[in-house]
Amino acid sequence: MTSEQTPASEETAGPRPRRLTYAAVLAGLEGLALVVGGVWMLVEGFTGDADHRQTAVTGGITVIVLALLPLLAARGLLARRSWSRGPAVITQILALPVAYNLLQADSVAIPVGIVLAVVAVTALVLLVNGETTRALGIRGPGNAGGAEK
Repeated sequence: MTSEQTPASEETAGPRPRRLTYAAVLAGLEGLALVVGGVWMLVEGFTGDADHRQTAVTGGITVIVLALLPLLAARGLLARRSWSRGPAVITQILALPVAYNLLQADSVAIPVGIVLAVVAVTALVLLVNGETTRALGIRGPGNAGGAEK
């Protein structure tokens, strides 16, 4: 087998780049934060005002289910699965408007918005980095393996 015919699994072999590990950790932390927030909403729903119970429980379950996206992405990034970059990038893009809304609040939510914005931008930079892309075996446009002459 020549170097031109090297399968993607051999191409991505070797140690996992730190940037990829850091991106996975950030995605995992975002997922864990969503789980904690969802559980908090559930607890508030069950122990709080009965008039808002259904809304809090529904919101809590929704947030916990949404936490699956960054958690699965983090696991895929650690395992160097190329599909995992998409959900990780989507998570960061969705986090940016949330961070913006938190920054518009006149409360203790402002520091949370700052942290979320920093984490989202940092994770995006790590995810689109060339080293990360190569480690995941993702090829750019015009670089398909079968298109070479």
